[in-house]
Amino acid sequence: MIDPHLLLSGVIFGLSMGSVFFLMTLGLSLCFGLMRVISMDQLLYYAVGAYLTYTVSMAIGNVWLGILVGVLVSALVGFVIERLVFQRTYSREITFSMIISFGLLIGGIGIIKAVWGLVPRPVPVPIEAQWNILGTEVPVYRIVVVLIAVLVYAGIWAFLNKTIIGKAIRAGIEDVGHTEGLGINVSRLFTLTFILAGALSGLAGGLHAPLIMVFPDMGLEILAFAFMVVIIGGLGSIKGTFISAFLVGQVVSIGSLVYAPLAQMAPFAIMLLILLIKPTGLYGSAMLKR
Repeated sequence: MIDPHLLLSGVIFGLSMGSVFFLMTLGLSLCFGLMRVISMDQLLYYAVGAYLTYTVSMAIGNVWLGILVGVLVSALVGFVIERLVFQRTYSREITFSMIISFGLLIGGIGIIKAVWGLVPRPVPVPIEAQWNILGTEVPVYRIVVVLIAVLVYAGIWAFLNKTIIGKAIRAGIEDVGHTEGLGINVSRLFTLTFILAGALSGLAGGLHAPLIMVFPDMGLEILAFAFMVVIIGGLGSIKGTFISAFLVGQVVSIGSLVYAPLAQMAPFAIMLLILLIKPTGLYGSAMLKR
């Protein structure tokens, strides 16, 4: 029997982990949904956001400013890479973009190692207070991370459903050809999506940095979980990504309390089970040809 206080701590830990998964994989989902690009370089922006949060927080002592700098620089890097690299790959097969993006991830990790070295770096927690919930001390910062993820989801939903640009992106996700026929510059939508995806991945890294030790291969370490989240939720589905991120976060957290190896095995088992029942994931649709 799991101690109730330990269980509550595990749930909060799972929620904060799921929040990071969501912010990181939202970019992957957006890029695949609109452009049919498997953008593994999003995991590079995640690491860049974390390292810039570390650098700025060490320089001036403000973690939140570090997170903001990480978001802005990650968005800029995403813009440059989309313009220089991915614009030349949209007409290629999905596997081509996947290989290119993985190469960018590995190359970026090499640059990170050259700039910051191999030693893991600690980032101070910006909010050290704790709340007493049902007799259990819960870190306030983890709750803040969850709230930020929920606000981002609400903001992305409003952007995609209530704004002209967002509706154009949704139309592009459904059918690029018809969207171009309406006179919409799809190329600009692609660029905007990459900027947004890079910013979200940088935000994930910046928010996660105070909860872990920042190290060069942090993007590679979380790669399997990122793909599990996107596949379980359904490729291209924002709602599915949101739900599956928190599902995977809870499975990893609670599973580690029940039996440590479950933290690694259970998400894969759930992914296989869902794919057997619904091959497109929880909210995915049949893949369209671009």
